[in-house]
Amino acid sequence: MQITVNNQSHSLPEGSTIDALLAQLQLTGKRLAVEMNGEIVPKSRHNTTPLSNGAVLEIVVAVGGG
Repeated sequence: MQITVNNQSHSLPEGSTIDALLAQLQLTGKRLAVEMNGEIVPKSRHNTTPLSNGAVLEIVVAVGGG
C-alpha cells in the first residue's frame, strides 16, 4: 500500500500499523507526535492503529537542546 509521510511517498505491506512505520523509518523510541489524516494518534494506540492505502501522516520528532 502507498502512504504519504511528511510529503514523501512510502510503500508498506497491507495491515501495517503506525509502530511498523516508525520502525521502518528508524524512529522507534524517539519522542514524537503522529498525525494521521488530520487527527493526532496517541502513542498508546501506535501499535493498534492500522494504516490504510492513501493515508497521509505527519510525524514531528522532538529535539532537545540547550
